[in-house]
Amino acid sequence: MDRITAAQVFVTIVEQGSLSAAAERLDMSRAMVSRYLSEMESWAEVRLLHRTTRKISLTSAGEQAYQRSLKLMKLAEAMPAQQSAEAHTLKGLLRVGCSQSLGISALSVAIPEFMRKYPHVAVNLQINNKVIKLVEERIDLAIRITNNLEPNLIARPLSTCHSVVCAAPSYLDGKIIPQKPADLAEHNCLTYNFFGKSLWLFEKQHQQYSVPVSGTLSANESTVLMEATLQGAGITMQPYYSVSSYLKSGQLIDLLPDYQPQAMGIYGIYVSRQNMPATLRALLDFLVEWFASSPDWQQLMLKS
Repeated sequence: MDRITAAQVFVTIVEQGSLSAAAERLDMSRAMVSRYLSEMESWAEVRLLHRTTRKISLTSAGEQAYQRSLKLMKLAEAMPAQQSAEAHTLKGLLRVGCSQSLGISALSVAIPEFMRKYPHVAVNLQINNKVIKLVEERIDLAIRITNNLEPNLIARPLSTCHSVVCAAPSYLDGKIIPQKPADLAEHNCLTYNFFGKSLWLFEKQHQQYSVPVSGTLSANESTVLMEATLQGAGITMQPYYSVSSYLKSGQLIDLLPDYQPQAMGIYGIYVSRQNMPATLRALLDFLVEWFASSPDWQQLMLKS
């Protein structure tokens, strides 16, 4: 695992006082935070934290690791950026997998920017909504939206996916507009991946809500459900980046605005850090920066 990221996670755990608080601060799953901590302790070959149900505290070895981690982070921040000439030395083919919605909204903009920076690197985008087997399908990097990270793969956080429940005015016409999550059970909800009941999760003022929903249409690609929603077929839960323009134009109506659907992480997933190709490292570093600062992405995430 990336030792600089592990150091950052460890410092955040100490400063936030818990693994859960650190996960929220870093937009990372608690399981991933725990994994980084475990790796830190494996490298140190000693326990770094005393953990109880109420609090955590540093061991003596943990105090040393904390100070070293702070120094490592400062050193990483001080490292000079790669010289522009290095961009011309990188070449080769990268195979990248992602979903259609993320490919259209994000990578269709980010990848051309990356290729302008690294003109000798070619990228082959594999648009597929199924979970890709990286080794078998020879994928260098998978961009996934998930809260369930696979322990045998390495995940680098890129951004957060916020969702919204919405419907077209033509569907809502003459119907009782839902005011709380439980009301969705009385509506035709367009669900993701399978027929039958689908559980939608929400949060309001730190309280969790869940409602089983169902409807007459399901699909394994969110863009199909979005198009059906625009045609008035029902209510859908969509990534905000996919529907922001329709919400702003009034073609779709934001339902349950006081309830936040469960957020999910956007990760760059790959197999191993050992002998990582320089082209893959360059793409990962670029995507981290792009999701954090790109005006195109920020505009998609900005609620009016």
